[in-house]
Amino acid sequence: MAVQAIKIAPFCWEIEPFGNMRVPGRIFADEGLMQILEQEKALEQVANVAHLPGIVTASLAMPDIHWGYGFPIGGVAAFDAEEGVISPGGVGYDINCGVRLAGTGLEAKDLQGKEDTLADALFANLPSGVGSTGFVKLKQKELKKVLEKGAKWAVENSMGFGEDIERTEENGCMAAADASALSDRALERGLKQLGTLGSGNHFVEVGLVDEIFDETTARVFGLFVGQVTVMLHSGSRGLGYQVCDDNLAIMRKNAPKLDFALPDRQLSCAYINSREGRQYFAAMACAANYAWANRQILLHQVRETFLRALSISPRDLSMHQVYDVCHNIAKMEKHTVKNKERLLCVHRKGATRAFGPGRSEAPAPYRAVGQPVLVPGDMGRESWVLKGTAAAMEASFGSTCHGAGRLLSRTAAKKASQGRAIQKELAAKGITVRWTGRGTLHEEIPEAYKNVADVVHVVHNAGLSTKVARIRPLVVVKG
Repeated sequence: MAVQAIKIAPFCWEIEPFGNMRVPGRIFADEGLMQILEQEKALEQVANVAHLPGIVTASLAMPDIHWGYGFPIGGVAAFDAEEGVISPGGVGYDINCGVRLAGTGLEAKDLQGKEDTLADALFANLPSGVGSTGFVKLKQKELKKVLEKGAKWAVENSMGFGEDIERTEENGCMAAADASALSDRALERGLKQLGTLGSGNHFVEVGLVDEIFDETTARVFGLFVGQVTVMLHSGSRGLGYQVCDDNLAIMRKNAPKLDFALPDRQLSCAYINSREGRQYFAAMACAANYAWANRQILLHQVRETFLRALSISPRDLSMHQVYDVCHNIAKMEKHTVKNKERLLCVHRKGATRAFGPGRSEAPAPYRAVGQPVLVPGDMGRESWVLKGTAAAMEASFGSTCHGAGRLLSRTAAKKASQGRAIQKELAAKGITVRWTGRGTLHEEIPEAYKNVADVVHVVHNAGLSTKVARIRPLVVVKG
């Protein structure tokens, strides 16, 4: 049976419970995005998630939703910490894939005529592509320190500053991490990939702030019109993939022993307080910490590259981290549900935390305005900085979109771009690009994604996060 959603508010649609659904499905979108969504099976996945035990309020989907493994990408689901489940499919294979934004003291004139030099230097210094290895080579004993300390490990090893840690979600470390929960294969895959971008939609993007929508918040975030910025998108690499794969295998094997039926075997899960649930959470936290250390090292490399490529001083560069957010994670968080505070395990898969003003989890300098939300576009269109809201705390467990959301499969994108010179098309827009894989540019054409402006329009008007600044791309390095 085709899953139907009815409009219940200007930017909100609902799937009424049917079958064994425990709660409704709720999708934040407009008419245009819903028309796109109805052409695939992501709505069915929203409904499937609503079958899982302990789910609270609703199975949610952000406007960048598209088909994923088990959970839709763009899905959010909160489960009671005592009675609920945890699912690797609700986090994703690239655990703590996330985005980091840095501002600088530079303006467009400081890069004029130097775009190719900077692009070449970033491409040379930030290893990218499938199986790429970084300059940080670890022994297993040191790797375990990375897994338990996260971004702090990189700063302790002279790759960043304390301020970076303070402006990173969770301060760049989940305390639940336990390296003994990882397989030997996962550890092996993590030894050589620290400080690498990875492949596909991972990137480093040098941009220019071209419009400010909230002057007060922009000042708090350290952003101004004409400012050069750097945005990083990467995750936990092969280590995170292996953690997901290992734990899915365990949970699939144990699925027949559960006291409920799964609507889709890709939703394999375990009760949070079971041995399997605790093991996955500890392993996932390790992968999350690896990803934060990875992005910390990448930012360090970006800083060093700018200094050398542009022959400027650290003072002239003035590169400061704005924030680092993850969008493939499960977190233990306190939320108010029906006027009662509850501890929940909130799954955000292809969704970003958007905590509003006053939450202690936000860095102290941002607490009065709400945490920064970073929403990258595609390599040919703008990226956005938003801020979390009080409304999001009520409507979506403090969650919002994470990007544009894929529209075409990689195969379809290659077919659509056949015979085109994508590099020249981007150059005509003033964008200098470097890439690794032969098919990367064709798989990642702007048309392969929804228009990020449409996605941002929805979350802004639905109140899940509001506009602060828009950034247009100048130099892009793709995995």
